[in-house]
Amino acid sequence: MNKNLYVGGLSYDTTEDSLSKAFSQAGTVESANIITNKMTGQSKGFGFVEMSTPEEAKKAIELFNGKEFEGRNLTVNEARPPRKDFGSDRGGFEPRQGNNW
Repeated sequence: MNKNLYVGGLSYDTTEDSLSKAFSQAGTVESANIITNKMTGQSKGFGFVEMSTPEEAKKAIELFNGKEFEGRNLTVNEARPPRKDFGSDRGGFEPRQGNNW
């Protein structure tokens, strides 16, 4: 198991500090990041927490997945690496077979 966790269902008022403090119940939190809208700075309602060890990450999932935090039910699971097959080297546009473009 990886030690990076996806945390969904966050309240828009949740701060990185409050997220880190909560997850410290499962062990040492290396980092807590809330993803925000680049234009407005408002939370998108999800983030990532990195725990010190895979065992602590597993404990955090057990403690928080499906549980209420700051008025919302959380979804907590192992973070997946970014997709490598997203789009193509041509900007994601793939013409259909047979088209002579």
